[in-house]
Amino acid sequence: MLLLSLLLIIAPLLLRLLFPHLWADLVYHTELLRILLKFASRRRRRPLFLALDRFLEQVETRPNKAFIVFENKRFSFKDADRESNRIANALRVASVLRPGDTAVLFMQNEPAFVFCWLALAKLGCACALLNSSIRARSLIASVRCCRGASVLIASEELQGAVEEVYEDLLQEGLTRIFITAEELRSSHMRSLIRAAQESSDAEVPQTLRASVSCTSPAVYIYTSGTTGLHKAAVINQTRLLAALAVLASNGVTDSDVIYVTLPLYHTAGFLVGFMGSIETGSTIILRRKFSASQFWDECRAHNVTVIQYIGEVLRYLCNTPQRASDKEHAVRLAIGNGLRSDVWREFLKRFGHIQVREFYASTEGNVGFVNYAGKIGAVGRVSFLHKKLFPYALIQYDTECDEPVRNSRGLCVEVPKGQTGLLVSKITEIAPFVGYAQNEQQTEKKRLRDVFKHGDVYFNSGDLLKIDHDNFIYFQDRVGDTFRWKGENVATTEVSDIISMLDFVEEANVYGVRVPGHEGRIGMAAVKLMDGVEFECKKTFDHVCRFLPVYARPRFIRIQSSMDITATFKQLKLKLVEAGFNPSMATDSLYFLCERERTYVSLTPSIYQQILSHSIKL
Repeated sequence: MLLLSLLLIIAPLLLRLLFPHLWADLVYHTELLRILLKFASRRRRRPLFLALDRFLEQVETRPNKAFIVFENKRFSFKDADRESNRIANALRVASVLRPGDTAVLFMQNEPAFVFCWLALAKLGCACALLNSSIRARSLIASVRCCRGASVLIASEELQGAVEEVYEDLLQEGLTRIFITAEELRSSHMRSLIRAAQESSDAEVPQTLRASVSCTSPAVYIYTSGTTGLHKAAVINQTRLLAALAVLASNGVTDSDVIYVTLPLYHTAGFLVGFMGSIETGSTIILRRKFSASQFWDECRAHNVTVIQYIGEVLRYLCNTPQRASDKEHAVRLAIGNGLRSDVWREFLKRFGHIQVREFYASTEGNVGFVNYAGKIGAVGRVSFLHKKLFPYALIQYDTECDEPVRNSRGLCVEVPKGQTGLLVSKITEIAPFVGYAQNEQQTEKKRLRDVFKHGDVYFNSGDLLKIDHDNFIYFQDRVGDTFRWKGENVATTEVSDIISMLDFVEEANVYGVRVPGHEGRIGMAAVKLMDGVEFECKKTFDHVCRFLPVYARPRFIRIQSSMDITATFKQLKLKLVEAGFNPSMATDSLYFLCERERTYVSLTPSIYQQILSHSIKL
């Protein structure tokens, strides 16, 4: 009897010692199975159950509960329903949209963004979410991706950007442009505010959505597109339905208050923040733009319990002046990705016990991981069940040749635990890869064939990861022509194309370099000039500012007499990345994008040291 008692006491301690994450594993996998069963149940419902239908359920269940709070304005679930009905009916009266059509949202964070998406969903239309920072050529190219979009809806603050390329937008097939403002700059545009005010808030007939299927496009989200070119990831209705579970699977409930400061056109803001709150019935505190100085004051004012982040966000918070009230808040959960280990530790130390749920996912990808155990530095935890449901692997990758390593049979080689490999995930019915709108070339580029047997097809994530011996998975780097800065993907080939438009540039090779104390890589361009010409600093500055969003503009430029290329004429980046931007180590001329002087200036050792000491902000 004594022995049995001792065993009962010792057994839990031994389990905890030998399997420290056992309880977390059991809880997570139980929740994973519950979510899959709910998803399967919803897929079987007829008529088809859409993400919109979950919102309508919330309207029925909790009509008067606050759904969105924005700049001291409060909108309940019922308010959002009525506002979206008015917009939908206004668009119907204008006879510009039919079920199955695509509309473009070119909007900043505001309640109208949410209302417009709901309205378009009620009309059975797909919706393209444009980055609100794009302009000119980028804006036109983004609209071109949208499979015959006929309507564009823009925020009041963006009507100047629309007016600048109005004629070009008409040539891309747009028939109507609506602005969420009462006063318009141009007679070519229509006021969506006035049209909605003049419309009924009667329910939109469900029959308008009758032709929508599981594979119908629901949303287009632009990824890796610093210029928006050719990279509109297709999120179909099935994927959108699955995205509802993101917050609920991390313990978020209807009693939580979510602080959404990330852009709604972004995957994190739209799928995690907005769609996740539709599932849970949580209240969204929506902010137009992220502000580090006002972050915690607003969290306190609204009793925020859940925050979203990308790695940079938490670093910005840690860089604010310390205050006695740093730990006085109700935030219990932070969910996001891209968090550096040192920032993670500093964040917890400074702002108190907040559960951090770091995850790995991509907009168009078919696999994801969640660090539900809270291991600092890891992006997730792997298991047999997870791999069985979503077959993935880390394979050997040759960074010099920029391609997977293959054996004598022409198949890929899986790396052992502890080694870095390219993440690939098998494309299946439960884990599909839809691809990019109007771009089969880029879609096919993400399909990796003949991976472990001839004929199989996997999604190529383009990311290098590593799994340790405790089954935690860590992000290592990006491969190919994309890097990440300020929470945005930067496609180097697209930036190179923009720089090469300059009449004195013969060739440009764009890449990312690390800056101590900063997340990701910052843009740098190696440039070969035309014979007999000089580098024009001011003209280059004006050009990149006109055609590229802030995060995509090369902050450093290296002038080279020739470009290093491979035998197959591919530009070499590795040596350039390793060389960095230290002028003391360079024989080439280096330039720095100086926002204060609004031009590129010679990168001196003094400027270099100011960058390293953070006296110059990047």
